[in-house]
Order: sequence, then structure tokens, then C-alpha cells
Amino acid sequence: MGINRGECELEMDTIAAVATPMGEGGIAVIRVSGPESLEIVDRIYKGKQPLMTVDSHTIHYGFLIDPKTDERVEEVLVSVMRAPRTFTREDVVEVNCHGGIISVQRVLDLILENGARLAEPGEFTKRAFLNGRIDLSQAEAVIDLIRAKTDRAMKAALSQVEGKLSRMIRDLRQNLLEAMAHIEVTLDYPEHDVESVTNQLLLGKCQEVNQQIARMLDTAKQGKILREGLATAIVGRPNVGKSSLLNSLVQEEKAIVTDVAGTTRDVIEEFVNVRGVPLRLIDTAGIRETEDIVEQIGVERSRQTLQQADLILLVLNYNEPLQPDDRSIFAAVSGMNVIIIINKFDLPQRIDLEEVKRHFPNQPVIMTSVKEEKGIELLERAIADIFFTGRVQQEDLTYVSNARHVNLLRQSQQAIADAIEGIEQRMPVDMIQIDIKKAWELLGEVIGESVGEDLIDQIFSQFCLGK
Repeated sequence: MGINRGECELEMDTIAAVATPMGEGGIAVIRVSGPESLEIVDRIYKGKQPLMTVDSHTIHYGFLIDPKTDERVEEVLVSVMRAPRTFTREDVVEVNCHGGIISVQRVLDLILENGARLAEPGEFTKRAFLNGRIDLSQAEAVIDLIRAKTDRAMKAALSQVEGKLSRMIRDLRQNLLEAMAHIEVTLDYPEHDVESVTNQLLLGKCQEVNQQIARMLDTAKQGKILREGLATAIVGRPNVGKSSLLNSLVQEEKAIVTDVAGTTRDVIEEFVNVRGVPLRLIDTAGIRETEDIVEQIGVERSRQTLQQADLILLVLNYNEPLQPDDRSIFAAVSGMNVIIIINKFDLPQRIDLEEVKRHFPNQPVIMTSVKEEKGIELLERAIADIFFTGRVQQEDLTYVSNARHVNLLRQSQQAIADAIEGIEQRMPVDMIQIDIKKAWELLGEVIGESVGEDLIDQIFSQFCLGK
């Protein structure tokens, strides 16, 4: 059963949590939100004037005092923000204190002892949603903004936080609402015989909505890359330089690099920003036939990783002839996005480059010497050329990156397609209305107009404490 934000009754208690990462630092922020936030902090605050009397959106210097002992607990700056001009649309107080595990914990404990409840993960953002400050797609974009690992990913998330996707969805729903209104007129006044006119109008509106949804779905692949990173598998025989390549791209030693073949026996994963392309680099165990049980497990995991990868970096040695294991890998990655990396280019040639090019006639071949740090820039450029050309470069493009959104858009697109088919087959308009209303409701779920409590809890549980 769905809930409507406007009808939802919130537990009107006051919550608190540390909003900055725990650990040593210059400052820490403890966020308090709810009807008693000012009163609770005022009980333990000593400054020039009581917080209950100060203006909204002001900052005040003072000390936190333990009421039981009159002991000074911490020197603080306190930000006071009164409802409704706050993130949660509730009274919000933010206590800025010195960073450090002990000092922060003492301040938080003092606030909790005086009437606040420890917030659940994402509860501040959940209240912003339930109080109508943001919609559900904007709330989900907050997670993407926090987790963004490239400038482009951050800009895409910020665009959604600001409501660009929400406005697009609302425009689509408005078009469908107008279509349903025309159907109601036709049903209410059948004597005017306007069904043919209504069908023409419905067809135009449904086709327009269908095209707009299709354009949004076209961004889903790029959006997924921005959100989750491009799953990039580094593959090759043992000891061809896969781990060295990973370390070179990451620019720190994440994988063990030795002269012993088969050193990497598991899958090593690392996230790296390559010229604006977010790569989720996966260094696989060398793929070869082996009697070693442990290595066999690593090889099997490598083969599974290949099937899930968006991009393959296939590493071969310039100074070695092609082996049967190489050709086995060629077959395994056939038809996938592959960049061939010929490593150890500084050594004498023994590889048959013509055979490599016959296997991969349309794939880029990059000559490198990872040890000498040569060719890495060419590789980075090749990665960028493959995935960030044309439309992906447009900074103002709104990406649909959330799997939930993509699923709902696809379902709504199917409902619209069913409506279009019904119109073209001259089905009764009340039958067509069923499909249009279904699409309208599905689009509403994207922005949280009517969603289940379980879904809301699931979404906000992904947040960290204090957000």
C-alpha cells in the first residue's frame, strides 16, 4: 500500500547525529533537527544570549555546559536555523565543535541526554522528503552526490538534487493528466461525438511522452557509468604486467608485483578517474590452465568477471610469442569492448602483431612499457575516446542513473506504447485511459508521489548517519 507525503504523520521528536566523519579533524558538526532542537541545545549552551531568542540563520559563539555538574564540556559555534527555511523544514541547530573522537562523542552524548534521539541513517533527508522539501528522486540524488568520484558524476548528481529530473517527470505527468482530462470530457458528453478529435489529441500527447521517455532512457547506460563506474577488467596470461598496469593507473601499489607467474590469485578491485571516465578497475588472476587448486579458483573468478565487464583491457607481452592461453582469452572476449595493450614495448619483439590485429581488427592497440611509464597517456586517451564522445560530453544533459528510475521509466514507456496501440486500433477511450493512468502513476513513483513505506525505508537506509 502506498503512502502520500502530505497525509503522512511524522513522529514529531527531535533527532541528532554527527554530520561529519568520525576521527581527528579541525572541526566536527553535530546536527539537531525537530521541534525541540532549539530548546534542547539551549539547555546546555552558555553564550551572550539564549538561543531561544536569537534570529534565524545566525551563528553564535559560546560553551556547552553539563547541567548536572556545571562543567564546561566544549567550546562551540552554534548555527540556528528556524523552520521552515531549513533542509528538513524543521527547526535545525548545528553545533560546531573541535574534531576528535572524545570531544565529539561528549557533545553528542550531552545533546542526547537532554532530550534528543540518535537519528537513523538518512533520517534528516527522509524528513526533508516527508515534509515536502525535496522529492524522492532528489533524495536519491543526494546519495549519488556524496558518492560521486568524478567531476562529471558530481555535476550529474547535483543537477538531480536541484530538481532537473523532477521537473522533466512532472512535465510528462502533466501531459498525461491533460490527456486523461480530455478522456473524461469525452465520457461525460458522449452526445457531442468528439471521440475522433480526442483520439487525435491523445495520440499526439502519448507519442510526445513516449519520445521524451525514450530520450531519458538513452542516457541510462552513461548514467550507470557515472554512478557506478565503468566495470573494467584487466585480463591476460600470468605475469604480463596486469598488476603493474593497475598500479600505474591507480598511481599506488594496490596489487603485488613480482616476477613469479600467478602471483595475483584473486580479483583486485579499485576505483580510478581516468580523464573524467570513472573506471572500476578489476585486476584479475592470470587466465591459464593450471594444476594449482587455489589458482584455479582465481582463474574461474576471472572468467566470471569477464562476463560482467563493460570494458576489457587485454594485456599481452611484446617480448613473447602468442601462447595457447592468449588465444583462449581472445575467444573469451570476442565481441566485447576491448583495448589491446602490448606491454614491455622496450624489449625485443617476439609477438606476432598481425595475428593480434586479425583477431581484433577494429579495436585500439596501445604499445606500452608500464615499467618505463611509457604509453599510459595513450591508453587513457583511448579509454576516453571510446566512452566519452558526442552526447556524453554535454554537461547539461540530465542522466538517468538510478536503477529504480530506469525500471519505472521502462514500465511507463510500455504502458504508453499500449495506449498508442489502443488508439491506433480505435479501442474505446475508457480502455485507453487505463494505460495512460498506469503510466502517470509509474512516473509518480519516480519522484515519490505515492510509494510504499518499505521502499522509503530501503532508500534512506543507504545514507550515512547525520545526512
